[in-house]
Amino acid sequence: MQTVTVNLGQRSYPIELGEGLLSRVGEMMKAQGIAGRVGIVSNPPVAGLYAEEVRESLQGAGYETSLVLIPEGEGHKNTASLGLIYDALVGRRFDRGATLIALGGGVIGDITGFAAATFLRGIGFVQIPTTLLAQVDASVGGKTAVNHEQGKNLIGAFHQPRLVVIDMKTLRTLPQREFAAGMAEVIKHGIIQDAGYFGFLEDGMDSLMRMDPAALETAVAGSCRIKAAVVEQDEREQDRRAILNFGHTIGHALESFTGYERFLHGEAVAIGMIQAAALSASRGVCGAAELGRIEALVRRAGLPWRIPDDIALADLVDGLELDKKSHAGKIKFVLCEGIGGTRFQWFSAAEIVRELASGL
Repeated sequence: MQTVTVNLGQRSYPIELGEGLLSRVGEMMKAQGIAGRVGIVSNPPVAGLYAEEVRESLQGAGYETSLVLIPEGEGHKNTASLGLIYDALVGRRFDRGATLIALGGGVIGDITGFAAATFLRGIGFVQIPTTLLAQVDASVGGKTAVNHEQGKNLIGAFHQPRLVVIDMKTLRTLPQREFAAGMAEVIKHGIIQDAGYFGFLEDGMDSLMRMDPAALETAVAGSCRIKAAVVEQDEREQDRRAILNFGHTIGHALESFTGYERFLHGEAVAIGMIQAAALSASRGVCGAAELGRIEALVRRAGLPWRIPDDIALADLVDGLELDKKSHAGKIKFVLCEGIGGTRFQWFSAAEIVRELASGL
């Protein structure tokens, strides 16, 4: 087992990573001083695989538990599903000493965290991410949200977990498409922060895609360390933390335009990263060789890399304008300075579309 610590003063917490950790959730929560009733929020497929093992561990440690199920999928990360969680917590008389556990992927983590941030003005929560994307990104850093029909993550709050438990065995039941989608966030961390880590991914991508245990644990731990370091510098995204949005401006617009039905989040981000790197190259910030390396690694991970022909760039303008990073009609866009560095530039949605179209 490895431990990566997110150092945020009184809000610091450990990320525990290894094999077979679901059976130890109860003792890990006790070690963090977590008491009170526990609500496990999940969806039916994930709960069918892992909820019983988690409940047994919690009950063995003396916790009273309840299971709350919401529908599966990004399309259900909304206020309707949020209401289901609130209804269960109220109906079961949860108080301010209670804790919610998010057992699932990024959707479950985001909505559970937001429910915990807002129920009774804030209760504790624990992340148990079961997808690669959630393990390396969504479970770390305290961003919580639900979607609005007009845009992704428009309703949210910062609320740090008390503990993150990453059991690597959960990746074995992940469909290949979901696993590849998570690799987009892994690649992103190398692009924005660590050229050496990007090189490790280039050397080891074949092993990673075969889910080699040693390579995979190294990648997950590496991504968690990179994200933790960024969050520690800027917890509430006043400045530097926005580098984690690399590829997300265009990715979120793609997801919103297609009703969250055509692309997995990581697939949309992969396309967004290539477009962001291309825009960076057109601005002279990123070289052609680095753009080629980024595109090659994304494609080796089995991810989409270009906007489909049936989606015009102009179709994405509305989604870009509703980006939560926008201010006074401009979007704080993340450019990559080659591999391992970033810079910000403010664009309007129309400018983004025009610049990308000129490079096609």
